[in-house]
Amino acid sequence: MDGIGKMQPKDYKTVYSPLILAKNTADARCDELVEVVLTDAKNGEKRRGRVLEVDSSRALVQVLDDGFAPDTEPRFLFRPLTVPVSRDMLGRVFNGNGEPIDGGTGLTPEKDIDINGLLVNQSLREPPSGFIQTGISAIDGLNPIACGQRLPVFSTSGLPHHRIAAQLARQAAVGSAKREDFAVVFAAIGITFEEASFFMEDFRRTGALSRAALYINLIDDPTIERVITPRVALTAAEFLAFECDKHVLVILTDLSNYCETMRGISDSGKEPNGRGGYPDYMYAELAVMYGRAGRMKGEKGSITQIPIFTMPGNDNPAPGLTGSTAEGQIILSRALHRKGIYPPVDVLASLSRLRDTGIGKGKTREGHAELMNQLFSAYAHGREALSVVHGKNALTAEDREFAVFADVFEDKYIRQGEYENRAFAEGTLELGWNLLATLPVKELKHLRGVNIDRYLKPRLTKTEGREY
Repeated sequence: MDGIGKMQPKDYKTVYSPLILAKNTADARCDELVEVVLTDAKNGEKRRGRVLEVDSSRALVQVLDDGFAPDTEPRFLFRPLTVPVSRDMLGRVFNGNGEPIDGGTGLTPEKDIDINGLLVNQSLREPPSGFIQTGISAIDGLNPIACGQRLPVFSTSGLPHHRIAAQLARQAAVGSAKREDFAVVFAAIGITFEEASFFMEDFRRTGALSRAALYINLIDDPTIERVITPRVALTAAEFLAFECDKHVLVILTDLSNYCETMRGISDSGKEPNGRGGYPDYMYAELAVMYGRAGRMKGEKGSITQIPIFTMPGNDNPAPGLTGSTAEGQIILSRALHRKGIYPPVDVLASLSRLRDTGIGKGKTREGHAELMNQLFSAYAHGREALSVVHGKNALTAEDREFAVFADVFEDKYIRQGEYENRAFAEGTLELGWNLLATLPVKELKHLRGVNIDRYLKPRLTKTEGREY
């Protein structure tokens, strides 16, 4: 204690998050109360904090409310944890601390950046815009992603979310940007050695690594590294986006492991738990993490986030928070997975709230929005017809057509190969119009006459007896 009391104050960092990672804290102890000084505050404003986790010379600190009672415990002042960043991060594999593990030379940094991040003034934000093509029809056609959007993927144990994450990293591109202006930052959190080997081998074999930076945190790595990993990845993304002018796709898998780490830290400190047994600050921290995505005024680059959650027993409350702070969700379906359909995207439960900002004339193609809405409506009609308890014989002739459509839609449109990068106009859109041509035109109420004439009418033959 005497040694701690004699420590000299070090540098400080503005705190915007309820959690902050610090370095040079070798003398820190769990549950110790600390003082955080806001360096950019004119009056030297201070905050109180508590040490949640200690690992070597690093500490995870929870920032407390302004009104927290003074204490008599020894205190320490610390330096924020930083990570070296460089354009040379692309094509490399790092551990959760941002240290190379691919056998290559050490990274020559252009600068060191605080991994805790800065809260961007909302007046400087631009709304998400532009189209990120993933090559997956269930996403591109029905739940398109806009540059700067946050679109989480919700899965459960046993579903192929890791394979989908790797496919997104391989295939994603911004339609209006050159290949060299797009980058992927991929963070795998709390995964097994086998999963890590799959990601690294897949990225190398397919060439996706050339435009990506991988951050791998294994399940047996130190607990505090699991907290660090998504922050390091997002810091790298901010550098690539706003200092290198790149459009960056950040994939975070599996954030459920991050949440479990937060719960474990809370339990070890015997803290009162919040919803679902998770600490309340976890929800605030996730919101801060999502806030590091977006587009900024005057900046050419952008950060798009795809956080991936698995929900063991469907009891993880984090998706509820994520759904309220993100712009939609992609839901994976166990029912489709049982049918052998990959990727098992439940398009009826999924939603991209910003889908209209990235599609249409000049972005994807005119008529995309109508096609999207009609496919969704027709598939919903067909699924409802298939759910009738009395079987298909009890359906009307019209309902039977939509029931057949639903089955074909799942088999031809949703189903595609794991390494199939489906073209957008010639693949996803054309396939959608071809499927709609099998239905009575009078029932396609989401299509305008001009698009029926342009896209649907040429696909109808006189022998089909369709009216339009």
